[in-house]
Amino acid sequence: MPKKHSQLVCQHLENISSNAFERYQKVITDYTRNRHGIYALYKKDKLYYVGLAKNLRNRIRAHLRDRHSNRWDRFSVYLVLSDKHMKELESLLLRIVMPKGNKQKGKFIKSENLEKKLKNDVKKQQIKEIEGLFGLRKTTHTTEKNVTDASRAILARYLKSGLNTRLRGMYKGKLYVACILKNGCIRYNKRVYNSPSMAGIAVRKRTTNGWLFWKYERSPGEWVLLDELRR
Repeated sequence: MPKKHSQLVCQHLENISSNAFERYQKVITDYTRNRHGIYALYKKDKLYYVGLAKNLRNRIRAHLRDRHSNRWDRFSVYLVLSDKHMKELESLLLRIVMPKGNKQKGKFIKSENLEKKLKNDVKKQQIKEIEGLFGLRKTTHTTEKNVTDASRAILARYLKSGLNTRLRGMYKGKLYVACILKNGCIRYNKRVYNSPSMAGIAVRKRTTNGWLFWKYERSPGEWVLLDELRR
Protein backbone atom coordinates (compact mmCIF):
# COMPACT_ATOMS: atom_id res chain seq x y z
CA MET A 1 0.00 0.00 0.00
CA PRO A 2 1.27 3.52 -0.76
CA LYS A 3 2.41 5.45 2.31
CA LYS A 4 -0.07 8.05 3.53
CA HIS A 5 1.36 11.56 3.86
CA SER A 6 0.50 13.72 6.84
CA GLN A 7 -1.72 16.67 5.98
CA LEU A 8 -1.70 20.21 7.34
CA VAL A 9 -4.28 22.15 5.30
CA CYS A 10 -7.60 20.34 4.88
CA GLN A 11 -9.77 23.07 3.27
CA HIS A 12 -9.23 26.55 1.90
CA LEU A 13 -10.84 29.61 0.34
CA GLU A 14 -8.71 32.03 -1.66
CA ASN A 15 -9.11 35.56 -2.94
CA ILE A 16 -12.68 36.02 -1.69
CA SER A 17 -14.26 39.48 -1.66
CA SER A 18 -14.94 41.02 1.75
CA ASN A 19 -18.44 41.72 0.48
CA ALA A 20 -19.05 37.99 0.37
CA PHE A 21 -18.56 37.81 4.11
CA GLU A 22 -21.21 40.47 4.61
CA ARG A 23 -23.75 39.17 2.07
CA TYR A 24 -23.26 35.42 2.57
CA GLN A 25 -22.12 35.41 6.15
CA LYS A 26 -24.15 32.36 7.15
CA VAL A 27 -22.66 30.22 4.39
CA ILE A 28 -19.08 31.16 5.22
CA THR A 29 -19.85 30.88 8.92
CA ASP A 30 -20.76 27.23 8.45
CA TYR A 31 -17.33 26.65 6.90
CA THR A 32 -15.25 28.46 9.53
CA ARG A 33 -17.16 28.19 12.82
CA ASN A 34 -14.84 26.91 15.59
CA ARG A 35 -12.18 25.99 13.04
CA HIS A 36 -8.44 26.54 13.40
CA GLY A 37 -6.50 28.14 10.59
CA ILE A 38 -4.44 30.84 8.98
CA TYR A 39 -6.04 33.77 7.19
CA ALA A 40 -4.70 36.51 4.96
CA LEU A 41 -6.19 39.92 4.17
CA TYR A 42 -5.46 41.69 0.87
CA LYS A 43 -5.89 45.21 -0.47
CA LYS A 44 -5.96 45.45 -4.27
CA ASP A 45 -4.20 42.09 -4.61
CA LYS A 46 -1.41 43.10 -2.20
CA LEU A 47 -0.99 41.18 1.04
CA TYR A 48 -1.91 43.42 3.98
CA TYR A 49 -2.19 41.18 7.03
CA VAL A 50 -1.60 37.56 8.14
CA GLY A 51 -3.06 36.00 11.27
CA LEU A 52 -4.10 32.79 12.93
CA ALA A 53 -7.26 32.03 14.85
CA LYS A 54 -9.00 29.26 16.71
CA ASN A 55 -12.31 30.70 15.57
CA LEU A 56 -11.86 32.13 12.08
CA ARG A 57 -15.41 33.40 11.77
CA ASN A 58 -15.14 35.73 14.74
CA ARG A 59 -11.66 36.96 13.80
CA ILE A 60 -12.59 37.90 10.23
CA ARG A 61 -15.82 39.58 11.36
CA ALA A 62 -13.81 41.61 13.89
CA HIS A 63 -11.49 42.86 11.15
CA LEU A 64 -14.48 44.40 9.39
CA ARG A 65 -14.83 46.79 12.36
CA ASP A 66 -11.41 47.16 14.05
CA ARG A 67 -8.32 49.15 12.97
CA HIS A 68 -8.03 46.98 9.85
CA SER A 69 -11.46 47.93 8.53
CA ASN A 70 -11.44 49.55 5.08
CA ARG A 71 -7.82 48.46 4.66
CA TRP A 72 -8.61 45.15 3.00
CA ASP A 73 -11.06 44.08 0.34
CA ARG A 74 -10.32 40.38 -0.18
CA PHE A 75 -9.35 37.48 2.06
CA SER A 76 -8.08 33.91 1.98
CA VAL A 77 -8.62 31.23 4.61
CA TYR A 78 -6.68 27.99 5.17
CA LEU A 79 -8.30 25.51 7.55
CA VAL A 80 -6.05 23.02 9.35
CA LEU A 81 -6.64 19.68 11.04
CA SER A 82 -4.56 20.49 14.12
CA ASP A 83 -3.28 23.65 15.80
CA LYS A 84 -0.08 21.92 16.95
CA HIS A 85 2.29 24.07 14.86
CA MET A 86 -0.01 27.00 14.13
CA LYS A 87 1.94 29.67 16.04
CA GLU A 88 5.22 28.64 14.44
CA LEU A 89 3.59 28.60 11.01
CA GLU A 90 2.30 32.13 11.54
CA SER A 91 5.75 33.28 12.63
CA LEU A 92 7.27 31.74 9.52
CA LEU A 93 4.83 33.57 7.27
CA LEU A 94 5.36 36.90 9.04
CA ARG A 95 9.14 36.65 8.74
CA ILE A 96 8.95 35.82 5.04
CA VAL A 97 6.33 38.24 3.72
CA MET A 98 6.33 40.97 6.44
CA PRO A 99 2.77 42.25 5.77
CA LYS A 100 2.15 45.97 6.22
CA GLY A 101 -0.71 45.49 8.68
CA ASN A 102 1.19 43.27 11.16
CA LYS A 103 2.89 45.22 13.94
CA GLN A 104 5.00 42.38 15.31
CA LYS A 105 7.57 40.17 13.62
CA GLY A 106 7.20 36.42 14.04
CA LYS A 107 9.32 34.78 16.76
CA PHE A 108 10.70 31.24 16.94
CA ILE A 109 10.85 29.84 20.47
CA LYS A 110 13.45 27.07 20.10
CA SER A 111 14.98 27.56 16.67
CA GLU A 112 18.76 28.09 16.68
CA ASN A 113 19.87 31.21 14.80
CA LEU A 114 22.71 30.12 12.53
CA GLU A 115 23.94 33.63 11.75
CA LYS A 116 26.82 33.55 14.26
CA LYS A 117 27.80 30.07 13.12
CA LEU A 118 27.76 31.20 9.51
CA LYS A 119 30.03 34.16 10.33
CA ASN A 120 32.51 31.86 12.10
CA ASP A 121 32.49 29.33 9.26
CA VAL A 122 32.95 32.08 6.65
CA LYS A 123 35.94 33.45 8.60
CA LYS A 124 37.51 29.99 8.72
CA GLN A 125 36.95 29.53 5.01
CA GLN A 126 38.48 32.93 4.26
CA ILE A 127 41.58 32.09 6.33
CA LYS A 128 42.03 28.86 4.36
CA GLU A 129 41.64 30.75 1.08
CA ILE A 130 44.25 33.34 2.10
CA GLU A 131 46.65 30.59 3.20
CA GLY A 132 46.20 28.91 -0.17
CA LEU A 133 46.75 32.11 -2.14
CA PHE A 134 49.77 33.45 -0.26
CA GLY A 135 51.28 30.35 1.31
CA LEU A 136 50.95 31.70 4.82
CA ARG A 137 51.89 29.54 7.75
CA LYS A 138 48.90 27.68 9.12
CA THR A 139 47.56 28.97 12.39
CA THR A 140 47.99 26.85 15.50
CA HIS A 141 45.17 24.95 17.09
CA THR A 142 42.78 27.05 19.13
CA THR A 143 43.44 27.00 22.87
CA GLU A 144 41.57 28.21 25.91
CA LYS A 145 43.57 31.46 25.92
CA ASN A 146 43.03 32.55 22.32
CA VAL A 147 39.36 31.86 21.69
CA THR A 148 38.18 35.01 19.90
CA ASP A 149 34.47 34.50 20.55
CA ALA A 150 34.59 33.37 24.18
CA SER A 151 32.34 36.31 25.07
CA ARG A 152 29.67 34.69 22.91
CA ALA A 153 29.88 31.26 24.52
CA ILE A 154 26.30 29.99 24.43
CA LEU A 155 26.52 27.84 27.56
CA ALA A 156 27.98 30.59 29.78
CA ARG A 157 24.61 31.62 31.20
CA TYR A 158 23.83 28.06 32.30
CA LEU A 159 26.98 27.64 34.43
CA LYS A 160 25.55 29.69 37.32
CA SER A 161 22.79 27.12 37.74
CA GLY A 162 25.36 24.43 38.58
CA LEU A 163 25.56 22.80 35.16
CA ASN A 164 27.78 19.71 35.20
CA THR A 165 30.73 20.46 32.93
CA ARG A 166 31.08 16.98 31.43
CA LEU A 167 29.55 16.28 28.02
CA ARG A 168 29.29 13.20 25.88
CA GLY A 169 27.75 12.18 22.58
CA MET A 170 27.37 9.00 20.54
CA TYR A 171 28.15 8.87 16.82
CA LYS A 172 28.27 5.69 14.73
CA GLY A 173 28.48 3.58 17.87
CA LYS A 174 31.43 5.50 19.34
CA LEU A 175 31.34 7.62 22.49
CA TYR A 176 32.82 11.14 22.28
CA VAL A 177 33.53 13.23 25.37
CA ALA A 178 33.99 16.96 25.88
CA CYS A 179 33.91 19.43 28.75
CA ILE A 180 32.52 22.89 29.39
CA LEU A 181 35.13 25.48 30.40
CA LYS A 182 34.68 28.19 33.02
CA ASN A 183 33.92 30.76 30.28
CA GLY A 184 31.14 28.59 28.81
CA CYS A 185 33.11 27.37 25.79
CA ILE A 186 33.39 23.66 25.00
CA ARG A 187 36.74 21.88 24.77
CA TYR A 188 36.88 18.84 22.53
CA ASN A 189 39.97 17.12 21.12
CA LYS A 190 42.30 19.94 22.27
CA ARG A 191 40.22 22.59 20.52
CA VAL A 192 37.76 25.08 21.96
CA TYR A 193 34.32 25.96 20.56
CA ASN A 194 31.81 28.59 21.66
CA SER A 195 28.67 26.59 20.86
CA PRO A 196 27.43 22.99 21.20
CA SER A 197 26.78 22.85 17.45
CA MET A 198 30.34 23.84 16.53
CA ALA A 199 31.69 21.16 18.86
CA GLY A 200 29.23 18.66 17.38
CA ILE A 201 30.40 19.49 13.86
CA ALA A 202 33.97 18.76 14.96
CA VAL A 203 32.84 15.22 15.79
CA ARG A 204 30.49 14.45 12.90
CA LYS A 205 32.17 16.57 10.18
CA ARG A 206 28.75 17.74 9.01
CA THR A 207 25.97 20.13 10.02
CA THR A 208 24.96 19.24 13.57
CA ASN A 209 22.48 20.54 16.11
CA GLY A 210 24.68 20.37 19.18
CA TRP A 211 21.73 20.75 21.54
CA LEU A 212 20.43 17.41 20.26
CA PHE A 213 23.84 15.73 20.03
CA TRP A 214 25.58 16.41 23.33
CA LYS A 215 24.32 15.16 26.68
CA TYR A 216 25.19 16.38 30.16
CA GLU A 217 24.89 14.59 33.51
CA ARG A 218 21.88 16.21 35.15
CA SER A 219 22.21 13.94 38.18
CA PRO A 220 24.55 11.01 38.93
CA GLY A 221 24.06 8.49 36.11
CA GLU A 222 21.30 10.51 34.40
CA TRP A 223 22.51 11.82 31.03
CA VAL A 224 20.07 14.08 29.18
CA LEU A 225 20.27 16.20 26.03
CA LEU A 226 21.60 19.74 26.36
CA ASP A 227 18.31 20.84 24.83
CA GLU A 228 16.69 20.19 28.21
CA LEU A 229 18.45 23.33 29.48
CA ARG A 230 16.36 25.50 27.18
CA ARG A 231 13.00 24.19 28.34
